[in-house]
Formats: sequence, structure tokens, C-alpha cells
Amino acid sequence: MHSTVNVRTGRGQPTLPPLAEVLADTPPIDRTTTNAWEDPDFLSAVRATGRRKLIMCALWTEICMAFPALDAMREGYEVYPVVDAIGGTSVEAHRAGLDRVFQAGAKPTSWVALAVELQRDWARLETVQEVYQIVLTERLLREQ
Repeated sequence: MHSTVNVRTGRGQPTLPPLAEVLADTPPIDRTTTNAWEDPDFLSAVRATGRRKLIMCALWTEICMAFPALDAMREGYEVYPVVDAIGGTSVEAHRAGLDRVFQAGAKPTSWVALAVELQRDWARLETVQEVYQIVLTERLLREQ
């Protein structure tokens, strides 16, 4: 699931088109709160999944990720911030937001580690090509 902030009011921007296309099966939950955990629709959607582990990405580390992460951990959820899929308002703000949630018990991961952890086994052939394309071809091999 994903959320947007103030799109209905005209003050916020919708999800970027390439990302919105990938997330087309899960329309965004538009909210006015800075902390997604304080939005009843967002919170209901999280709870409805029945899952206790949350993978979190955000626009602003120190706000959009940290605030709901801290609240979720207070309620017993495990939180996995994808550290290189979040951006702070500055390098220092990004680091402070990450440090804050790590000190509270969040478990950091990177987008490459997450992709491969979700793949789990190269024998799962239905997703191997996509993971290989995203992780190796688009990123790691291109950087060599």
C-alpha cells in the first residue's frame, strides 16, 4: 500500500507516474496528516493486512518514514526501512531520521538486499528475470 499527502486538496502531488503504474492495483490513500499512522484509512489498511512486518520507504526520512515507523513499533510491528529508497530534506536529516528509528528497534535494509530477500531462491523462476534485470542489469552491472 502507499499513500499521498494533500493531493485531493491540490496542495500535494500525486504518485509519480512510473511508480503509480507499478502500484496500479493498490490506489493511494490520500491523507492530510504528516504521520501516516495517524490517518484512520491508512492505519485500517495496514491492520487489515494482518501482517506484523512493515517494509517502509518514504519521501522524507525524518518525517514520512520516522513518524509512522516509531508509532508502528510502539504497537509491536517490526519495521524495515529501505535506507536507500528514502530521502531526507538534507543528508543530516536523513541520517538523523534513520538513527532515530534504529535506536527504537527498526531493522535497516537496502533495496538490493530487499529484492534478493524477496526472491529467496533462484529456482523461483517466475521472478528471476525481473530481479536479475532490476538488481544486476539496471544497477550493479551498469556501474562497473
